[in-house]
Amino acid sequence: MNINNLLRENIKRMMPYSSARDEFKNATSDMIFIDANENPFNNRLNRYPDPQQNEVKNELSKIKNISSSNILLGNGSDEVLDLIFRAFCEPKKDQVIILPPTYGMYQVLANTNDIELIKIPLVKDFQPDTTNIIKQQNSNSKILFLCSPNNPTANSFELVNTEHLIKNFKGLVVIDEAYIDFSTQESWINRLNEFPNLIVTQTMSKAYGLAGIRLGVCYASKEIISILNKIKPPYNVNQLTQETALKRLQNQKEVNQEIKEIIQERDQLISKLEEIKVVEKVYHSDANFLLVKVDNANLRYDQLIKRGIVVRNRSNQPLCEGCLRFTIGTKAENNQLIDTLKSL
Repeated sequence: MNINNLLRENIKRMMPYSSARDEFKNATSDMIFIDANENPFNNRLNRYPDPQQNEVKNELSKIKNISSSNILLGNGSDEVLDLIFRAFCEPKKDQVIILPPTYGMYQVLANTNDIELIKIPLVKDFQPDTTNIIKQQNSNSKILFLCSPNNPTANSFELVNTEHLIKNFKGLVVIDEAYIDFSTQESWINRLNEFPNLIVTQTMSKAYGLAGIRLGVCYASKEIISILNKIKPPYNVNQLTQETALKRLQNQKEVNQEIKEIIQERDQLISKLEEIKVVEKVYHSDANFLLVKVDNANLRYDQLIKRGIVVRNRSNQPLCEGCLRFTIGTKAENNQLIDTLKSL
């Protein structure tokens, strides 16, 4: 596959913005910087941040065993996804395919960028309808979004289904792995070299517990990363975000322990929920949340809110009728949820 054939013509022609920190990279502490119109008085944040976030990328490179040239960082995964839209999708002409029920920002970004949205619902076991997806693609189908583990269903897509789609979809396949750390399934970043049309997105918001700093990660071929770097804002990840992310990445032992505890709490919560009368079904989860079918989703949602417990009502999503979504909380929070549901 020639990625350049998928690229928008105006992106092929454009020259990227070159910031002061892009033009001069060999900085030492004793140098005088009067090139970027910064405030000269040192308050630790008076200088622009590294536009390529090299320290963070180098740490991710070691953890993920992938070259830093295959990594792009964004202001949350939503910025990463938006960059992919803007680089490869021609407004009013191209289309993307999503598989509802799924993460809602794919649709928002398609609408924002004036891109046609094709919806091909998951089948009843929450797996992609691979035959229909391949059948419905055409020459304007630029991106297929696969959220695995999927939000809100919490399940992972079967490897054979995903591989079939990557091999047979003629555009880019973006696998959103926001919840991959809670799954036993291996990340697709380990197979990037096999598939030039594969993009994998991850986040620091879930397993790393840093939703507040807004840091998304994109893994792809060097060619795709180079294209996205061409159009990204020069300083899209601020200094505080970079420092916080780096500190957390260097404490992988603590992160792994938290992941372990969340998975343990998830398993215990499942067993307790299955004993509650108002609960009709708890779906399998590879994420840090559960999709739970109850007898009356709207009623139970309102009752939980009145008792100070905020959950997500997903009953308006296809295949999720009557379902609530519970994020795995602390042991105390999970016990309070169980006690409250029992009282209903």
